[in-house]
Amino acid sequence: MALNSNVTEFILFGLTQDAGKQKAIFGVFLMFYLATLLGNFLIVATIKTSRTLGSPMYFFLLHLSFADACLSTTIAPRLIVDALSQKRTISYSECMTQVFAAHFFGCMGVFVLILMAFDRYVAICKPLRYTIIMSHHVCHVLMILGWVGSCIHSSAQLFLALRLPFCGPNVIDHYFCDLQPLLKLACMDTYVINLLVVSNSGAICMVSFIILLISYVVILYSLRNHSAEGRRKALSTCTSHFIVVVLFFGPCIFMYTRPATTFTIDKMVAVFYTIGTPLLNPLIYTLRNAEVKNAMKKLWCSQV
Repeated sequence: MALNSNVTEFILFGLTQDAGKQKAIFGVFLMFYLATLLGNFLIVATIKTSRTLGSPMYFFLLHLSFADACLSTTIAPRLIVDALSQKRTISYSECMTQVFAAHFFGCMGVFVLILMAFDRYVAICKPLRYTIIMSHHVCHVLMILGWVGSCIHSSAQLFLALRLPFCGPNVIDHYFCDLQPLLKLACMDTYVINLLVVSNSGAICMVSFIILLISYVVILYSLRNHSAEGRRKALSTCTSHFIVVVLFFGPCIFMYTRPATTFTIDKMVAVFYTIGTPLLNPLIYTLRNAEVKNAMKKLWCSQV
């Protein structure tokens, strides 16, 4: 029985009701999803098997790829199936599970990006103490803290969602369950809950983005003392990280730092950080990283 609710299932509106566009959505997003899984798990397999990719940067990249694959799996399969389905229902418990999982893996990605920026800061600004500061033990502790922090954040989101009573319409104007579209269906004044959502998800997005921007400014400032080759290599790595940060945080800030209002472009913005970013991350990190590309070639050749 649903907690605080007369509604036992929801209907997902999806991206569109146009039958022709739904077939296109099925084909395009199925291709995107398979490419996301292939790219991210290829990175995970490469880092796990390679002896040359043992540095903290690749340890964090492995966790980012895993979180991206899981985030995409939380959202994409239902979007793909619903594109060809006449009945787009999702049970109350499934909906709450999706709220938890999407925020858990999304928040995990945020924490990993911060850890990757911290790793680059230590490598570039404190190179002599790098191996001490970023030891294997420290990296594992930081990742455990990231997982715990993600669990706390997503549990808070789930708690807020479970507090919402639903007694009327059950059509969610979205392609997955999230708090913003659920707030529109709740038969109560959601002003306070919306403030809590903004102070939780919105604050995490804004504070993390500001921390990352400051860290990259500090890194760029410290590069003035490095050699031309050192600057080129550091800039190449930091540029990859910064592109990922902007692609991920831009849409998240747009979605979670505003009052309870909805715009027509919300669903397309959500597609960008739930489907697009997990797909682009492997491309950005492999195409701009010679070490990863060489390790992938070795893995592929050894399998062949």
